[in-house]
Amino acid sequence: MSAEPELVISDAPERKRFELSVDGEPAGFLIYRAREGLVALVHTEVSDGYEGRGLGGRLARFALDRARDQGLAVLPFCPFVNGWIKRHREYVDLVPAQYRANFEL
Repeated sequence: MSAEPELVISDAPERKRFELSVDGEPAGFLIYRAREGLVALVHTEVSDGYEGRGLGGRLARFALDRARDQGLAVLPFCPFVNGWIKRHREYVDLVPAQYRANFEL
């Protein structure tokens, strides 16, 4: 029986993205733009060979949980993150009410 792969998600502020690695290998990232009190989630990408494992969702959850912990509002410009929020309604409150209609939330 094989061991679970080690997943690590970290913030790389110099590249303005959250990065995910699997067993030390780069596997995906989520690009963001931060301003005072706000984070815009712009683009999520999972590397070929790692797709279909739920890693994009792990990146989205990490970014959204971090925004909540830091008291930041979220603008989900990334279509993947936007769709993920639609399926995980407990995160809708992170998007300011006045912008929810723009994101169909």
